[in-house]
Amino acid sequence: MHIDVIISADDIKEEKLKDKVVVIIDVLRATSVMVTALNNGCKKVIPVREVEEAMNLAEQDKENNLLGGERDGIKLEGFHFSNSPLDYTKEAVEGKILIMTTTNGTRAIKNSESADMILIAAMINGKAVAEKLAALKKDVVFVNAGTYGQFSMDDFITCGYIIKCMKDIYGDDNKSMSLSDIAITAEYIYKANPDIHSFVKEASHYKRMEQLSYNEDLKYCFTKDTVDIVPVYKAGELKIIN
Repeated sequence: MHIDVIISADDIKEEKLKDKVVVIIDVLRATSVMVTALNNGCKKVIPVREVEEAMNLAEQDKENNLLGGERDGIKLEGFHFSNSPLDYTKEAVEGKILIMTTTNGTRAIKNSESADMILIAAMINGKAVAEKLAALKKDVVFVNAGTYGQFSMDDFITCGYIIKCMKDIYGDDNKSMSLSDIAITAEYIYKANPDIHSFVKEASHYKRMEQLSYNEDLKYCFTKDTVDIVPVYKAGELKIIN
């Protein structure tokens, strides 16, 4: 099993994803929202690129379709929810379909459609994702959504945490895993900074969330392993896999 990392949605190249399992990470906050919504009983999540596309899809079934997302961290006009995972309670989403568009995360998913399989990861389901990847035993590419096409510290350390979990699962057999230089660096960054908040608090994306008073979101998104589901993206939809 070979493990590699792509640092932003703008750096995705189709040839690097072919026959690979891709893991999308946008910890602040799109993938945290997706995992949370599905864990709370949402039937499925449909990620799309553009606001207009999301609104048109929602019109097809107003009773069951919910709109969620943001631009520049701010809730979109006419949408039911922002990009805060705390919005997506069981009472709000159970039995519903979430149509979602965000600045970085949904674009990373759509840009990765040439992969063999696409999984959705965040810190809240990091260990569950690691267990799934270890069981699949296929080459893995972590795609960090990044921030406006740039490297994002928060996604990178989340990636490092999942790689560390995979190594722990393999134990003495982890020599069967090979890591690219950037994957090695991601794991090293996490191991050197287990107090994640102390590391990411200087990140531009983190500071933006603070400016918007999303402090509870920050706390939630960087809590490890509170959810044990692994969403998979297939045919334009995200659902839970067993």
